[in-house]
Amino acid sequence: MNPLDRLIHPDERVALFIDGANLYSAAKGLTFDIDYRKLLDAFRSHGRFIRAYYYTAMVEDQDFSPIRPLVDWLDYNGYTLVTKPAKEYTDANGRRRFKGDMDVELAVDLLQASGFVDHAFLFSGDGDFLAAIEAVQRRGMRVSVVSTIKSNPPMASDDIRRAADNFVDLADLANLIGRPPRERSPEPRYDYADDEDR
Repeated sequence: MNPLDRLIHPDERVALFIDGANLYSAAKGLTFDIDYRKLLDAFRSHGRFIRAYYYTAMVEDQDFSPIRPLVDWLDYNGYTLVTKPAKEYTDANGRRRFKGDMDVELAVDLLQASGFVDHAFLFSGDGDFLAAIEAVQRRGMRVSVVSTIKSNPPMASDDIRRAADNFVDLADLANLIGRPPRERSPEPRYDYADDEDR
């Protein structure tokens, strides 16, 4: 059974808010790849689909960014890309690292969407979105969180799971939006520092 059948009412206006780095980590923890065409098709066939937003930071000064092919594909295939330059820093071991936190951009867009979206699917388990979820719920928007507690460690915070109208474990969508193993291509690497306070 398709888990989306029971979650989305036929007349609901639906939008997706995808925290790219968080979804990548969750899928990697479950050892499957996301097929973004299948993901979009799965939601387009339910409710009144409005838009799919994909949030990611980009390393601007590299000759080749491992995430660039994915971002370009998404941009040409129905996703609304929200990007910003990743910030460079040196970690405690002297390694060059990048931080690219898109939480503020995603939260602001979620709040703005509450005027024209009935049901938001937030693809992130980051507890930092708790206040934004509660704010849009007060405006009448339903929020379903898509992440996982079946990875080690779990990617979804307890707070965000409790606050959501529905929690959808990404593992339960693997057959619907996953890419078969023979189609796997090299994974884009996110070398951004993870937020410690999930």
